[in-house]
Formats: sequence, C-alpha cells, structure tokens
Amino acid sequence: MATWEDVRRLCLALPDVLERKQTFRTNGRIFVNMSHEEGAISTRAPEEEIQLLMRARPDVYFLTPHYDGWDAVLVRLDAVDEDELAGRIEEAYAFVDAKRPRKRNT
Repeated sequence: MATWEDVRRLCLALPDVLERKQTFRTNGRIFVNMSHEEGAISTRAPEEEIQLLMRARPDVYFLTPHYDGWDAVLVRLDAVDEDELAGRIEEAYAFVDAKRPRKRNT
C-alpha cells in the first residue's frame, strides 16, 4: 500500500521535477497528479501501455470516463506496492520527457 507521501518522494527523486498543486512536472509537463478519484493518482502513459496495465493488474490500474481518451492511467494507491509504484512513476516521467525536447540554456 502506497501513500501520497510515497508518490511525492518518488517523483521528487527524479531529475528536474517540479511540484505544483498536487501535480509533478518535468520539462513543463505533468507526468503524475492527484486524481479526482479518491485514493488514486493519474500517471501518463501511451495508449497501448494503458491497456496492458489494466489487463495485467485490474486491481491496481483503471480508467474512468473523465480520463478516457487521455494518455493517462489511474493507479489505486491502496493496491500498489512501492516498487511497482516507483516503476510506474519512472515510466510516466520518461513518457512525458520524451514528448518534448528539453529547453537549452544558451
């Protein structure tokens, strides 16, 4: 079972992450946020991965109509262990980070 504090700690351990109003961003884009669904977070993912996650672990991963059509999957914090949560957060971070080239300071 994971908590919001676990989510926060894991997100902030990644490079160049900013926390803002229950969201975590990299390169200006949200990769994890508190869901409208109680006890869940939203993590970014490509559509094919979302379907695989939900089929493999329907107890952990799910969608609601609010999130349908977005590149995101919901994660039940009371059903996920810390290792799986860390992996999901890292995958969400990598997915969002790859979508936009990093800004260069020149």
